[in-house]
Amino acid sequence: MTTHTDTIASPAAGAAPGRLNFAKAAPKVFRALVGFDAAARAGLDPALVELIQIRASHLNRCAYCLHLHTHDARKAGESEDRLQLVPLWREARHFYTPREQAALALTEAVTLVAGAGVPDEVYAEAAARFDEEELAHVLALIMTINTWNRVALATRKVAGTDERA
Repeated sequence: MTTHTDTIASPAAGAAPGRLNFAKAAPKVFRALVGFDAAARAGLDPALVELIQIRASHLNRCAYCLHLHTHDARKAGESEDRLQLVPLWREARHFYTPREQAALALTEAVTLVAGAGVPDEVYAEAAARFDEEELAHVLALIMTINTWNRVALATRKVAGTDERA
């Protein structure tokens, strides 16, 4: 399970020339984000964590984070079918559990919140599939991956330059 600590922090991890090293420029902010990310994941199924991060990274067009999380998901045993179908999960529902489907729908709504907000039916389905603590963690994880995507996009991190991969 990857946090973005090693990858966003390292200039060798593919930051574009002329873009800042976020961790070095704002270490307190970076450490707080790392802590928030770790707290968000606590108690969640690692496969669900990766699916949420992959879907948000698709929506945000963050190739760096998408590469990172698909790599980690494969390493953890995730199937190629499920990974390839994440963007089309609604059309491939039989590949995902009802909990995963609820989390993916919530991920889309929160990631694209400016469009239509978070529809009541999407929230209600997630609330029916997760207890309150789990739902809070899912929401926090969606928030952290959206933040990491924005850090990677703003600093122009390059997909495939993660030294761990």
